[in-house]
Amino acid sequence: MAPIQMAGRIIEWNMVEPPRKRTKTPRAAIGLAALATAGALVLVGLLPAMLGLAWLVASAVAYLMYWADKAAAGRGARRIPENTLHLAGLLGGWPGALLAQQQFRHKTIKQPFQVVFWLTVVANLGLFAWLAHSGMAAALTG
Repeated sequence: MAPIQMAGRIIEWNMVEPPRKRTKTPRAAIGLAALATAGALVLVGLLPAMLGLAWLVASAVAYLMYWADKAAAGRGARRIPENTLHLAGLLGGWPGALLAQQQFRHKTIKQPFQVVFWLTVVANLGLFAWLAHSGMAAALTG
């Protein structure tokens, strides 16, 4: 069908997006479980408090970045580059990113983004485990 004009706006008939398939990944639960685990490891002395605090701060920053990106998308404003969001996750902010993804329904459908995101999670967990297991975390935090 041809476009129509309503209230001064041209309306295309095909402007409606099909409904998005809902993801089954419990992002918020995974993010909260990761932060709770880090907190427990700090409490029992298996993880230096500074490393746990750094992970918490990185998660808060990543959460705020996803919030800002979602808000910018809604306004049609300049967005935060995906590589920057991935860097925040790689540096330890992925639990906060997971919380934000679920709460704001942001970046959950785009498969290329999700593949890279989960690779950053695995890389961060590998680094986190190496730092804790090798004793480097204790050496870095004094």
